[in-house]
Amino acid sequence: MINKRRNYNAEFKAKVALEALKGEKTISELAAKYEIHPTMIHGWKRSLLEGASGVFQKGSKKHQEEGPTRVELYKEIGKLKVERDFLAIGLNL
Repeated sequence: MINKRRNYNAEFKAKVALEALKGEKTISELAAKYEIHPTMIHGWKRSLLEGASGVFQKGSKKHQEEGPTRVELYKEIGKLKVERDFLAIGLNL
């Protein structure tokens, strides 16, 4: 059996959802234009509206997920230096 499901990238979904928000064409017209089901457009539009506030939040998730901060890295370096010095002293007995 051949898989008939099509996957749409985020850029395409955003484009269609923005067109739906503009209201220049009906959902049915957009569905016919892009050959997709109107329910998909409604879902993408809803997702766009729900996630829109995240664009304007300070310290967004994207920024927070970059990795450890400089302070955390310096703490880790200090801890490793102390451990190294302790082991070096113990080996020179």
